[in-house]
Amino acid sequence: MKIALFSDIHANLPALEACFADMEKWQPDQIFCLGDLVGYNIWPNEVIREIRRRGIPTIAGNYDFGIGRATDDCGCAYKSDEEKANGAVSISYTNQIVQADERQYLRALPKHIRVELEMQEGEPVSLLLVHGSPRKINEYLFEDREEKSLLRILEGANADILCFGHTHKPYHRVLNSGTDVEPHFRHAINIGSVGKPKDGDPRGCYVLLELDEHSNLCHKNSIRVEFVRFEYDVEMAARAVEQSPLPDVYAVALRVAK
Repeated sequence: MKIALFSDIHANLPALEACFADMEKWQPDQIFCLGDLVGYNIWPNEVIREIRRRGIPTIAGNYDFGIGRATDDCGCAYKSDEEKANGAVSISYTNQIVQADERQYLRALPKHIRVELEMQEGEPVSLLLVHGSPRKINEYLFEDREEKSLLRILEGANADILCFGHTHKPYHRVLNSGTDVEPHFRHAINIGSVGKPKDGDPRGCYVLLELDEHSNLCHKNSIRVEFVRFEYDVEMAARAVEQSPLPDVYAVALRVAK
């Protein structure tokens, strides 16, 4: 079984189109979107329509949650007054251009999706898809989080595989919630960002999660995770920002992936 997961498009239609084109060569059995369809660029309606057209199961990101309710709060953790001011421009602009049907779609998105995967060997595998964390839509789960803390989150959510986005920085950590004699490996997977990477690589990112009849939570490497990077027209997306009321800093961010 091959599952494709993507997140954090942030109204970047060229990146989303390139993502789908790249996915086609893998022919995944299932595709899921982990939210933040809108914000920071000019194509929120087009992004929403394309995901709806394809019938992709999608959860709400923190930005989707705010825009779906026409609020001026995206739930973003801006670190400076300048970032806050730029963020205010972005959410105001997004609220102005998002159309009624697309806003209603965002408002109706669920906060999580749980998939129970039946393996031929061993117990079922519980796959939990969230945007930030199981506890809060805008909680950041960074790679350097203390192992005990991260494991506590997975156990509390009854997640064997927890997939999430929000930080825009991809990683995969395997944690043992069992013992050395009877291990139970759990997987924390940040799937990165399609349309607004922040890991220094301007290419878009999505994840291919692979399991087969032999996948077993007792075996550390029986669940395979591949981070797929793809090229897209970064300049087109950056110029769209520069030609809009959005702050130019968001165009720079696309070019340098910071």
